[in-house]
Amino acid sequence: MNPHQIIKRPLITEKNTNLMRFNKYSFEVDRNATKPQIKRAIEEIFNVRVTAVHTMNVRGKLRRRGRQYGYTSDWKKAIVTLAEGDRIDLFEGA
Repeated sequence: MNPHQIIKRPLITEKNTNLMRFNKYSFEVDRNATKPQIKRAIEEIFNVRVTAVHTMNVRGKLRRRGRQYGYTSDWKKAIVTLAEGDRIDLFEGA
């Protein structure tokens, strides 16, 4: 798989911004991606060293549009811990 297909987008929220103090960054990733694939993709895209990858499957939420009810899509979240001294500049402006 192409690294840009594995890493879909960064997750920038208040909770994830607080994790950046501990050198942890959050991403939405492909649902079929494994931890070693995520690690290689982050190291290749951002040129950093990854020490740990934690993943979780996030279930879709019930949403309403008018009278219709439906669920958002399920997705996979990865929290990546970087080696001491490494940073991802994409998040620094957030």
